[in-house]
Amino acid sequence: MIIRQLTKQDFQDVIELGCCVHGEGYINQQELHDIYSKGIKNGINPHFVAYKDKVLVGFRLTYAAGQWPLDRWCSEEKWSIKPNDVCYFKCNTVAEEARGEGLGGKLLDASIQAVKKQGAKAGISHLWKQSPNNSAVKYFSKAGGVLIKEHPNRWNREFNPDYNCALCRGECQCTACEMILIF
Repeated sequence: MIIRQLTKQDFQDVIELGCCVHGEGYINQQELHDIYSKGIKNGINPHFVAYKDKVLVGFRLTYAAGQWPLDRWCSEEKWSIKPNDVCYFKCNTVAEEARGEGLGGKLLDASIQAVKKQGAKAGISHLWKQSPNNSAVKYFSKAGGVLIKEHPNRWNREFNPDYNCALCRGECQCTACEMILIF
């Protein structure tokens, strides 16, 4: 297994794996380019990919602190850190065949090291509560993440018209667990 920083040459693999795991319309070229740009700060790249036998099996996308938009799903009044000091862990995706091996945690650790070098003091994420075996919330909790608030229907079509949830197969009813991880 090779874990390294994401480059633009990895974009198509990331799009394919993201849509396979999370559902059709999960991410496209323009969105990925925007996420990539918002992650780079002080020349430091916090995005990581994992390849096994030249096949992408996981990726982590992360916005740099102060370079991502707070939205209605952010409960910053409940954070103990100023929003400009908080990065955003956008997406951690692991292919089914690579789950259960600690890859999600390794990708998160790599991003944490990068955002700390950028100056972040904490990271926030909206984790998919309905992920297989609730693995998203479990791995983030294991890393020290604390639940701030649950947001039902976070990814439904009212807010994400092009997204087709892999679990719900249509109108998404999944819950996002807003969690913070202080470094």
